[in-house]
Amino acid sequence: MTGKRLFQSVAEQISGLINEGAFPPGTRLPGERELAERLGVSRVTIREAEIALQAVGRLDIKTGSGVYVSEKQLEERSALPAASAFEVTEARLLVESEAAALAAHNISDEAIERLSQLVEQMRTGDEAAANEADEQFHRTIAESSNNSAMVHTVKSLWRMREEIPAVKTTYEAVCVHDADSRTAEHEAIFFALRDRDPSRARNAMREHFHRLIEAMLDATERMALEEVQERASKSRERFAASAKIG
Repeated sequence: MTGKRLFQSVAEQISGLINEGAFPPGTRLPGERELAERLGVSRVTIREAEIALQAVGRLDIKTGSGVYVSEKQLEERSALPAASAFEVTEARLLVESEAAALAAHNISDEAIERLSQLVEQMRTGDEAAANEADEQFHRTIAESSNNSAMVHTVKSLWRMREEIPAVKTTYEAVCVHDADSRTAEHEAIFFALRDRDPSRARNAMREHFHRLIEAMLDATERMALEEVQERASKSRERFAASAKIG
């Protein structure tokens, strides 16, 4: 699996089942064998995924008892604001532009190399790999700012992007249509950071988010039009069916 190890994908599947309510907080997960059969992977992969989910607080592994869905996460998840995709992106523009400027002063050669690899990963044509690279690219920049408050804020904004359903849907609609623009914009950010140029890094990040907001407006209009067309189609079908009966 390109850009992502199998256990990470399985961890996302288990996390998704938890989010959907298949495994409520406090309940015990099915055994490794049952989960392995259900998800079509080995028991070793299930074990690795569960360990990864325990590390981020989604699961509690109790020796001799089993694996349980953490009860703490309900409070954490409910703490997310009812923010729109535009609000999240506006906040990201403000925070991540300054994170890029800070990173230009502090970034290491290792982080520069990592960003280069992530830009190349975005070119593969593999949507899942590109999305993973996108997140890691932004997190690497935040970490390179050497500001723990900035890192926490960027991670929180990414959590909103992924865990607020309406925000996630809007981002997914945009990412389907803007792969080339997204890669070019990340490359511009990378070049500015490679040259240790704070002003260029800040501006490149701003341009990325300004274009993203414009793409969101287009995507929102497109989704609204598709919804109207779907409703109209259903109305025609009902009308046709009524006419035949009459």
